[in-house]
Amino acid sequence: MTPMAPMTLMDKLNAYEKLMRLDKPIGILLLLWPALWGLWFAAPRMQRLDILLIFIMGTILMRSAGCVINDYADRDIDPHVKRTKVRPLAAGLVSPKEALILAAVLLLLSFILVLFLNKLTIALSFVALAVAASYPYSKRFFPLPQAWLGIAFGMSILMAFTAYRNNLPPIAWWLFVANIFWAIAYDTEYAMVDRDDDMRLNVKSSALLFGVYDVAMVMVCHGLFIAIMAGIGLWTRLGLAYYVGLALACGMMLHQYQLIKSRDRDRCFAAFLNNNWAGMAIFAGLALDMYHRIRIF
Repeated sequence: MTPMAPMTLMDKLNAYEKLMRLDKPIGILLLLWPALWGLWFAAPRMQRLDILLIFIMGTILMRSAGCVINDYADRDIDPHVKRTKVRPLAAGLVSPKEALILAAVLLLLSFILVLFLNKLTIALSFVALAVAASYPYSKRFFPLPQAWLGIAFGMSILMAFTAYRNNLPPIAWWLFVANIFWAIAYDTEYAMVDRDDDMRLNVKSSALLFGVYDVAMVMVCHGLFIAIMAGIGLWTRLGLAYYVGLALACGMMLHQYQLIKSRDRDRCFAAFLNNNWAGMAIFAGLALDMYHRIRIF
């Protein structure tokens, strides 16, 4: 067997990029949209540029750190899964020690950003870290790790409210719950891709938990998500633009049903990716509606 050529600096940087999934930004976007919803609901009349930038950069850093921690936790599993065996840790391009150092640097940078916010938001950041860091291990024992992911991604909503209001009003918690249902829906679509491998390796997932009702449960969770978001719109007296955004998101979710009903791996993955556009549509409707209200008043 021909030995592998030594890795150049560029090879190593490319491996780090793939380890952080910067080449696949879908995870960053699915974390970013709830954060932006939270910011706009928390401060509908005026967004502070510094807080906005902190949340955008924090989203990128935390998602990147989460991917590194996930691959470190799954380093003995990923080599046996078709979709993940080429990941840098699984393929031996990055060592476990390097991964831990990279994760520590990313988390430190995230924490430095949070220090520019108030004490309650800083305190919540420790909760967010604990949930995010434990998520990869939840797949070993928790039958619905997709809900754990929804909690991890929803922490940005709670932190958005505390950053602006220094408290957590009921609307923050309703947004948080809505995001959990959305995460269960889209991450079940993702889990449907790996169902056979997860069963063989005894990894927990909603796709296995729901069994033959996986497609139905995806749509139920999507429906609950949209219903809560519509209720929040009524509660806060949002206008037409917001509901147009929700309607567009509904249309995309119906499209996802057409993709996942056959349970084909590639089509399930395409449905998962489609959720980025649903999140974007909701944010666009929310931002346009609030901008219109500001212009009126």
